[in-house]
Amino acid sequence: MKYLLLFSIIMATGFAYKPKPVLYLIGDSTVATGSAKGDIQGWGGLLYKYIDTTRISIRNRAISGASSRTFYTGGVHDKSMRVYGLWQGVLQSLKPGDHVMMQFGHNDDAPIADSARSRGTLKGTGDDSIKMFNRFLDRNETVHTYGWYLSRFIQEAKGRGASVIVCSPVPKNRWKDGKVERVGDYEQWAALIAEKNRSGMIKLNSLVADEYDSEGEFLAGTAYFVSDKVHTNMAGADKNASIVSDAIKKMRKSDFRKYLKKNL
Repeated sequence: MKYLLLFSIIMATGFAYKPKPVLYLIGDSTVATGSAKGDIQGWGGLLYKYIDTTRISIRNRAISGASSRTFYTGGVHDKSMRVYGLWQGVLQSLKPGDHVMMQFGHNDDAPIADSARSRGTLKGTGDDSIKMFNRFLDRNETVHTYGWYLSRFIQEAKGRGASVIVCSPVPKNRWKDGKVERVGDYEQWAALIAEKNRSGMIKLNSLVADEYDSEGEFLAGTAYFVSDKVHTNMAGADKNASIVSDAIKKMRKSDFRKYLKKNL
């Protein structure tokens, strides 16, 4: 009888369920999974086409309207945006071996203090800060730089045993002299923070902009965007997701490469 019990314990231990690692995506609407009823789709909603989801799960926690600041603090203008707990929800779910991929910047240049959303951040990567009353948090808030918030995401995720990839924000459908406009400052700041914190970095703004420029304003501008000139449609989201996948493939030091589909 005791041998049967010992055998049962060994079998149970040897075949214990081990959950798959999880890739958490955080960011704004250009990353978020779109509504089935709408035309807007973020690249995070199509990334599953390029990731082997039999080996890793994807949880897209990007939220429309979020900046790095509001995703971190939870001070969003619409309470429905808190459904998954924003950053605290992700952080509490992280376990060793998980991955976080982030893209912020589109909403970080919005007003720092206004009656609509109060989501802007200070420019740069330094320790500058200002204090203000945030009515969405119903308390005084210290607002930091864009780079400060990215650093907090990276450091806190790593503290939970997760690895991190930072992406610069994808371009909008705005053109000048036949070239799509780029966000060089935010890409530079994101790259500086990624290097400082030893995380992965995808210069997604430059990579996507180069692709758009090669296809031209008429094709890229009409094929990949909805009418607001900011958000991508399904084709645009797929294009950006494929560029993310290609960039990961070239990241020699990234452990995440092993989760890419092999037949692409």
